[in-house]
Amino acid sequence: MARVDLVDPDQDMLRQAAATVEPLLGGRPAGFHPVAAEDFTPPFDGYRADLITCARSFQWMDRSAVLTRADRVTAPGATMAIMGDGSLWTYRADWTAALKQVIQSYLGEERRAGTGGVYAGPGRRYDDDLAASPFSQVTQDRFPVRRVWTPAQVLGYLRSTSFARPDLFGGLHDRFEAEALELLERHSERGGLVEDAVFTVLLARRPGGKA
Repeated sequence: MARVDLVDPDQDMLRQAAATVEPLLGGRPAGFHPVAAEDFTPPFDGYRADLITCARSFQWMDRSAVLTRADRVTAPGATMAIMGDGSLWTYRADWTAALKQVIQSYLGEERRAGTGGVYAGPGRRYDDDLAASPFSQVTQDRFPVRRVWTPAQVLGYLRSTSFARPDLFGGLHDRFEAEALELLERHSERGGLVEDAVFTVLLARRPGGKA
């Protein structure tokens, strides 16, 4: 029987995932693991996953350690799917530029990340990480995605990010959200808050695996 295992060190993220995923499982088993991906332990002897997905998360991991762990817990023909489409910090539009300026007025010019540090980027391309791993056979697909955000949705998104989450603002988060909401509502009246993104999917397999 098919099984799903979700891994995230944040308990709140796992609770939200459970609320979304469990009604879709149709009685199939699932595991929820509150650990970092590189510390994942198989839930039973003989465990072998056929697919591992990382969506917008691979950059925050010890990528070499995750790929080594993935090699140990996957079936021979398994696939690693690494997906992402940037963020509203990097997306170029009038409304995102104005929003970024508001964030910077509170938190400084540099993009914040982690526990209050500065974002440093992934260091090297994911393709290079994969080429140095057992999953060195890589294909790439790109899918255009148009999103039309409401102001409330943007604020909810910002709360979940590393660059504008509430604790970075100290006691000024409510004031920031009020200012951001006013800005977003103004821009929304000009045709909506549109994001034309490109969702990139890297599919990585061991050499000799199915293409």
